Amino acid sequence: MTSARGTAPLLRFLGAAGTVTGSRFLLETPTARVLIDCGLFQGLKPLRLRNWQQFPVAADGIDAVVLTHAHVDHSGYLPALARQGFRGRIFATSGTEALCRIVLPDSGHLQEEDALHANRDGYSKHAPALPLYSQADAERVLGQFTSVSFDAAIEVAPGLQAIFRPAGHILGAASVSLSFDCGKARCVTSSGDLGRSHHPLLRPPAPPAACDVLLIESTYGDRQHDDAASMQRFEDTLRRTAERGGVSVIPSFAVDRTEVVLFHLRRLMRDARVPKMPVYVDSPMALAALELYRTALADGSPETRPLVDHGDPFDPGELHESRTVESSRALNDVRGPAVIISASGMAVGGRVLHHLARHLPKPRDSVILPGFQAEGTRGRALVDGLTAVKMLGRYVPVRAEVVSVPGFSVHADQGELIDWLRAAPRPPETVYVVHGEPTAAQALQRRIAAELGWTAIVPRFLETVRVD
Repeated sequence: MTSARGTAPLLRFLGAAGTVTGSRFLLETPTARVLIDCGLFQGLKPLRLRNWQQFPVAADGIDAVVLTHAHVDHSGYLPALARQGFRGRIFATSGTEALCRIVLPDSGHLQEEDALHANRDGYSKHAPALPLYSQADAERVLGQFTSVSFDAAIEVAPGLQAIFRPAGHILGAASVSLSFDCGKARCVTSSGDLGRSHHPLLRPPAPPAACDVLLIESTYGDRQHDDAASMQRFEDTLRRTAERGGVSVIPSFAVDRTEVVLFHLRRLMRDARVPKMPVYVDSPMALAALELYRTALADGSPETRPLVDHGDPFDPGELHESRTVESSRALNDVRGPAVIISASGMAVGGRVLHHLARHLPKPRDSVILPGFQAEGTRGRALVDGLTAVKMLGRYVPVRAEVVSVPGFSVHADQGELIDWLRAAPRPPETVYVVHGEPTAAQALQRRIAAELGWTAIVPRFLETVRVD
C-alpha cells in the first residue's frame, strides 16, 4: 500500500482501466494527493472482488476526492474509503451532491439487504455474508461533501485547483480540470462520463479546457448509436407486448435513465404510437432522483433544456410510484398490458431482480434493456441470449422477449467523443483512454491517433505515469 510522496507529479490508474467500472484515478503532486472519482467495480466477479481489497493507497493519506458525478461506478466506494480512514473533503457540484445523498445511502441499504437475503436463503459461500458498507456508513460520508459551482476555480488541496465544467451526462455531471505547479504550470483533465449532444433533457457537454493530460471515457468507444433504430425497437416491443397482454419490465438506472425512459413513454403514448397503459416505477431511489429532475426543469436550471410541453414531462398518463416494500410486492399481481421500471439498470441487484424472476419465464412478457450492459452482469447475459440466468440463488429460465435498446444510453458514442476532443483549444500531450471495456478503449485509442494525430494510451490497471 502506497503512502510516501515523491517529488514528481504522478497519475495512478486505480480503476476504470481495462474495464468500464470502478473509476478511481489518483493525482499525486509533491504537495497533495487527490482522488478523481471513487467508484465501485461492477460486472465480472474478479472485478467485484476488487471492492473488497484494501485500497492500494493509504486512505488517510488522501487529501481530497473530486467527483465527476453520482453514478455508483464513480461514487459508490466513498463509504468504504471512509471506513479505511479517509477524512478529507469530497468536492462535487450541487447536483452531484444532491444525487449522492440519494444514491449512496441506497447503495448501503441494498448491500445490507443482499447480505440479509444471502444469509437467510443460504446461497452465499461466506458465513455470514457481509455488506461492503452499511447505510449508516454511507450517511456518515455525506458529511464530508463540499458543494462547488460550475466554471469556478476552487482549491481542493494544497497547491491544487479544480474547475468543474458541465458534462451533460446526468444532473450535476462534470468534467474536472486539476491545475498545479511543479516548476511549471500543469493541468490534468478527466472527462468524467460525457453525455449526448441531443439528450432530451440536458444540455450538451461543455467543450474541454486546454490541458496537458486528458482522461477520456470510452464506454461506447467502439460504436455509434443508432438512435432511430433503437427508438423504433423500443416502440415495437412495447406494442407487441401490449398486444399479447404482457408486461414489459425495464431494468433502468435510477438516475437519468428512468427519466429518459419516462420522457419517451409519455411521448409515445401521447402520440398513440403505443397503447396507453399503466406505468409502474418501483425504485425509491429513482423516484427521489425524479423529483430532483422535476425541480431542475421547473426552475429552468442552466443544465437542462427548456420544456416544450406543459405538464409533468415524466407522466405518461397513468404513472404509479412504488416506494414501499409492500407496494413493490403488490406488483406481483399486475396484469398486462403494463410497464414496470425498476433498478438496477444492469440487473446486478435491487428490486428489479424480483420482477425479472417473475416475468422472464413468461413468453408473453418482455424485458427491455435501455443502455449499456457491462460484461459479467445479468443484463449482459440477457443481451447475449442466455436461456437461463441465475438470480436470488436459483436459475430462472428466459422465455420472455428480450430486447436491447442501446440508443437510450446517455453516454456519448465514438463520434461524439471524437467531436468533444476535437473541440479542445489545443492538443494535450497525452490522452489516456479509460472507463471502457478493452475493445472499446482500444478502438477509441486507434481513432484518436489516426484522426487527431494525438498520443493516446490505454493504461493498465494500477499503472503509474508521470505528469510533469
